[in-house]
Amino acid sequence: MQAVINIAGSQFQVAENDEVIVPRLNADPEANIEFEDVVMTISDDAISTDGGKVTATVVEHGRDEKVIVFHKKRRKGFRRMKGHRQGYTKIRVTGVSA
Repeated sequence: MQAVINIAGSQFQVAENDEVIVPRLNADPEANIEFEDVVMTISDDAISTDGGKVTATVVEHGRDEKVIVFHKKRRKGFRRMKGHRQGYTKIRVTGVSA
């Protein structure tokens, strides 16, 4: 069984035993979390949009690679370079129920 869940404004298609990288969540590693915002569930014979529940375990927290932001105005001598690293959480889906 698969499900489409909404986490922090982004939709992810997950199934059992999948490891998914999602935006940073406020949960400790090895903690169990539940996602109630299920857009649809997909089974072998039917598609349901009545909701459901997805349970997952937090595997780790981390940060993505650095993204460079560079601004320049020509002939003015104006240059600014900044970097940004977005935080993420890796989760392992343990159960999908309709």
